[in-house]
Amino acid sequence: MSGAAEATIWHDVECGGYSADLPLWDELADSAGPGPVLELGCGTGRVALHLARRGHRVVGLDRDSELVEALRRRAGELPVRAVAADARDFDLGEEVALALAPMQFLQLLATPAERISCMVAVARHLPAGGLLAAALVEDLEIPDNAIPPLPDVREVDGWVYSSLPTAAAAGAGEIVLRRLRQVVSPGGELTEEPNEVTLSTFPADQLEVEAAAARLSAAGRRTVPPTASHVGSLVVLLSKEAG
Repeated sequence: MSGAAEATIWHDVECGGYSADLPLWDELADSAGPGPVLELGCGTGRVALHLARRGHRVVGLDRDSELVEALRRRAGELPVRAVAADARDFDLGEEVALALAPMQFLQLLATPAERISCMVAVARHLPAGGLLAAALVEDLEIPDNAIPPLPDVREVDGWVYSSLPTAAAAGAGEIVLRRLRQVVSPGGELTEEPNEVTLSTFPADQLEVEAAAARLSAAGRRTVPPTASHVGSLVVLLSKEAG
């Protein structure tokens, strides 16, 4: 498997099976004004393809060109435009009705300045009253008696990919998520390597303050419930100010 192919597969393995947030994105897209829905950090299209199958026009944006190309292939004739760009500074050349930042996307941006840059870029594409909906995990609490999670597993052309969550540590201003990635070849050879993702942590109130610099104002909050395999999210709604 090439590195590019593996990047796509790992995204599918670790993100593709998550669906707890889809009802909320459905609701927001159904109530949005005319125009496409923008998904930030679209990856291979978990949310974008779901919304497109329900009749929404979608723009999926990700800085990883290999993931964007995978989304483009999978979309086929669906109303999806896949764009390779940095969420901190992009120009789609069109207005969008709604912007979504699922799966703690804004927390992958390390500093307030990066988040503000992203929100400024989003706001340029929204009409007055248009929404940005951002999923956050403000803190991480793991009960002492929590059942260890099962690995995410997928088989592709005889290769078996397994991603096992091994640790989640909350520190000052961040959450570090660690996984063990294992690959078993068709011949039975096992290879493995650790993987680590760091999320910046901050209260929703802080995001609402930062959003003011992008002329986005607080417009409510929603929740995505936890599942057996995933923590829940707080979804912050931010509305584009008029004028």
